[in-house]
Amino acid sequence: MHKKNAHFDVIVIGAGQDGFASAIRSAQLGFKTACIDTWNHNKSQYKLSDSHLNTGSLASMCLFESAKIYQQINSTISQHGIYAENISVDVKSMIHRKDKTIEKISRNMSDLFIQHNITHIKAKAQLVNDQKIEISDYDTQVTSIIKAKHIILATGSIPITLSGIPIDNKYIIDTITALNLDSVPKKMAIIGAGVAGLEIASIWNRLGSEIILLEAQENFLSLVDQQISCEAFRIFQNQGLDLRLGARVISAKKSNHKVCIEYQDQDGVHLLNVDKLIVACGRKPNTGELAAPEANLLLDDNGYVYADDYNRTNLPGIYAIGDLTLLGPAVSHKGIEEGVLVAQRIAGIHKSLDYKNIPCVVYTEPEIAWVGQNEQVLRANGENIKISVRTFNSNFRALAMGKNEGIVKIIANSITDKILGVHIIATQASELIAEAVLAMEFSASTEDLLSTIHANNTLSEILHDVLK
Repeated sequence: MHKKNAHFDVIVIGAGQDGFASAIRSAQLGFKTACIDTWNHNKSQYKLSDSHLNTGSLASMCLFESAKIYQQINSTISQHGIYAENISVDVKSMIHRKDKTIEKISRNMSDLFIQHNITHIKAKAQLVNDQKIEISDYDTQVTSIIKAKHIILATGSIPITLSGIPIDNKYIIDTITALNLDSVPKKMAIIGAGVAGLEIASIWNRLGSEIILLEAQENFLSLVDQQISCEAFRIFQNQGLDLRLGARVISAKKSNHKVCIEYQDQDGVHLLNVDKLIVACGRKPNTGELAAPEANLLLDDNGYVYADDYNRTNLPGIYAIGDLTLLGPAVSHKGIEEGVLVAQRIAGIHKSLDYKNIPCVVYTEPEIAWVGQNEQVLRANGENIKISVRTFNSNFRALAMGKNEGIVKIIANSITDKILGVHIIATQASELIAEAVLAMEFSASTEDLLSTIHANNTLSEILHDVLK
């Protein structure tokens, strides 16, 4: 509980992973800390950090693991001489397992708040000026003011909505509802073939849905190295995903228990009828009501908070981390690191974050992971580069697992031999990329990586073999 006009050393607005990490580190450094959680998707089942756990990669990952097991037993396991009959899916049990996992993690997070004496406030928060926050109780609507010398903004991002696409969360649904369906739709369309769209598509495709992804951009996964994205496009299409690029959705409406979608591509206007339509066309910073106009918090035209390389906003003592800024990639581990570093900077411990060495991951199967620059950016910048590429067809562990689709690509400066980027599409790419991140963090060369002994018959061995 909190008292009216309570004063803290540090207040964190938002209890996603970045806000949580910042609050914990602030408390560890001896600051009297409060964290205001603005999540309110389901008040009757409130849990700490619902905004991250229910809408982020964890919920998706839980369901995806279940879907992969089902697909393996139902189809590919026969390659191992193992046969099973009468395999069925209980989606409600899958959702229950996901929810129980989230509940356990949320409970652990709440326990850490208690252990560190962090005041946890469940309310809507708005920055009033550089030291004051107005909080509004969701149930009573009673408002009060709390103060802090240092305020960390960590409200994350929210899904982008589209005009002409009314979300009712029954037929036209958002990404939260897409991870809580109680049955497998026969035919489903997804607006957006970015990270969220692909991850959700990978779940329901494996559970038996016919999936059509409508992507407005002409290029698939434009931020990914082009060679990797082309390989991903081929693999996902072979898995049964219907990827339609340059497809701009004009309208969508419910009709006879279906969703009628009108979209346009280079061949003209088309109509498409599906059982469910998921809107997964990106996210935007959650700054709509974050600050009162008189606070004068500086935002850009797209709602991002202005912040320098040390996460300082234009207001003294106010910091912004995670998806609220354009600093680095929009990934949760970037926000976590920023949250920790901001707390340490407040304590006088100064350390910078190298945004060039932050890994990015798409949790599909195979996974896509990368760190550093891709080939198209480096060539556009006139960098002298050399490239090493190898497929997983030559990796013994991948062959034994029956998961040998994919490639690894290492780009280095052709003069200095310094590694500039590593790009992987493969099973467990999210684990493999960690070695590349460490190598780049210490400015390693390809010779350094080549001279590092890797255990034989492992997936990671390919990071050595690709350079031979």
